[in-house]
Amino acid sequence: MKTDILIIGGSAAGLVAAMTAKSNFPGKDVTIIRKEEKVMIPCGIPYIFGTLGATDKNILPDAGLEKLGVNILIDEVISVDTDAKTCKTKAGKEISYEKLIFGTGSLPFVPASIIGQDLKNVFTVPKNKVYLDAVLEKMSEFKKIVVVGAGFIGVEFSDEFNKKDIDVTLVEVLPKIMGTAFDPEFSDFAEEDLKARGVKVLTSTMVKEIKGDDKVSSVLLGDGTVLEADAVILSIGYKPNTKLAKDSGLELNEAGFIKVDRYLRTAVKDVYAAGDCAEKHDFATGKISKIMLASTACAEARVAALNLYKLSTTNIFRGTIGIYSTSIGDMSYAVAGLTEGVARSEEFDYVTGTFAGIDRHPGSLTDTSKQIVKLIVQRCSGVILGGSVYGGKSGGELINVIGFAIQGRMTLNDLLVAQIGTQPMLTASPAAYPLIKAAEVCAKQMKN
Repeated sequence: MKTDILIIGGSAAGLVAAMTAKSNFPGKDVTIIRKEEKVMIPCGIPYIFGTLGATDKNILPDAGLEKLGVNILIDEVISVDTDAKTCKTKAGKEISYEKLIFGTGSLPFVPASIIGQDLKNVFTVPKNKVYLDAVLEKMSEFKKIVVVGAGFIGVEFSDEFNKKDIDVTLVEVLPKIMGTAFDPEFSDFAEEDLKARGVKVLTSTMVKEIKGDDKVSSVLLGDGTVLEADAVILSIGYKPNTKLAKDSGLELNEAGFIKVDRYLRTAVKDVYAAGDCAEKHDFATGKISKIMLASTACAEARVAALNLYKLSTTNIFRGTIGIYSTSIGDMSYAVAGLTEGVARSEEFDYVTGTFAGIDRHPGSLTDTSKQIVKLIVQRCSGVILGGSVYGGKSGGELINVIGFAIQGRMTLNDLLVAQIGTQPMLTASPAAYPLIKAAEVCAKQMKN
């Protein structure tokens, strides 16, 4: 079998790489090869267990690929010969290519130190429909669940289980939930809202052992506390899925990601990598970043595909900003760029500004929500380094605006003189727009 552009992996990076490649090089034959018959929307996985209720309601559709004429092959690549430009699959096929993109994603990470992780009813969170269907099928058996790891996925899983009237305890080794993404005050907002909804939250707490004869019966914590449990969800993190890349001779960095340049090219000619498996550098610091986000994967995939046949200095990946958002109930929590904690540890000279307002006007409208915006601004230049948002559902889009400002290296003054559109049912007041008011607070700090 021959193809011009071969993409290994069918999740966010693979999907976007294939569609971008075919759209920009319509005369090229594009093939995406993936192991899964149906691909999960990664960020929607927690909602399968509550709001959605089924994996079939959380599928990345193939319609866009099919409409463009992308070939979809359900198989698994077991080896790649980058000199011969061929790969072999589990089903015995040999495929030759002109250009190759690795989009193999990531796999759940579980520390070997957790005893009892092999017991029945101990689950990880892979992006695998068959696995998730098996977990979902058992859900009716569970009355008490312990979720280990309070990053975004752990928090979302806890909230979804709670909606099903399951007794949920969320255990986090760090002092704050979502503590690697947010400054403490925003983590506190999330923890308060999660507890108010009925989830038990234990921070600064380590899981020592998952106990049971054949299946889970309890969880032993580091302080000796024992939590009864019918099931345990390990949402501790992910690691890049790069074994195939390594076996194919591609160079990995010290964190296990495929080394790439700003065009997403590897050191091997005509081989690219994008998404969770690919190396990333922080936008502000330039340091190696371990952030894995579907939105970042899509951006990288576009860059990789655009540069397959014609390199452009404008089509580059400038570093990961790290734009996160989630919700608990009706409230959203979002962050982009540097937190104050990171800005301090990296020794940036910065100021912050926080404003608490509302997201509608007048405030008597029934769906009005409080909205708190915090900005991190470089003192010497006024460049926006980061921002956080807490409030109603509009926070998810507002953090994208802040992300655009960071990537565009906008300054505080750009925000202060920005023109915005407002409408009572849709936005905050133009006279008290929280983003601009937070910028005003920063401006006062800059003068001090």
